[in-house]
Amino acid sequence: MPKLKIGIVVGSTRAARFADKPTEWIVSLAKARGDVEVEVVDLRDYPMPFFDEAVSPAWGPSQSEVARKFQEKVASLDGFIFTAAEYNHGPTAVLKNALDYAYNEWNKKPAGFIGYGGVGGARAVEQLRMHAVELQMAPTKAAVHIVWGDFLAIREGKKIEEFEHLNQAGKALLDETIWWAKALKAARDADAAAASKAA
Repeated sequence: MPKLKIGIVVGSTRAARFADKPTEWIVSLAKARGDVEVEVVDLRDYPMPFFDEAVSPAWGPSQSEVARKFQEKVASLDGFIFTAAEYNHGPTAVLKNALDYAYNEWNKKPAGFIGYGGVGGARAVEQLRMHAVELQMAPTKAAVHIVWGDFLAIREGKKIEEFEHLNQAGKALLDETIWWAKALKAARDADAAAASKAA
């Protein structure tokens, strides 16, 4: 069987973003496992306008070419881990916009989160979990929260892998995300096979 494909979605596009550090770290942890493929999905590579489509992606194709490319990328992946900066007690606008630009492509896939900022991005992650449920995703209980003291130390040059509590949280997040990705991929494949027989 081919390996599951997990997308690491970089949830900030700011020039001075912190997101690259946790992205590189979680990719390294995932690659060390050897049982999945990981791909970074950088929202800088998908400069979608703020959502202004005539209909929801749940009901019709997007007019935006870049949105269609983003949807194809999401469709090709079996699960996701999102980096989640917290701004004013919520997630970034660009990440929420990206979630809104797909629908069926997110369905029945796991969503894990690496939060950072105030209280480790916990409020942003909680909102994103609600969005994930509406997108028919399975948000994981396990998450990584890079709290303010750790965040500042990492900004000043300390490496995330030097924080054992973050390594443990990252491994738990990967374990849970990959478990759900396997279970949901099997269920999606079974649904597809049943639909093919019925056709």
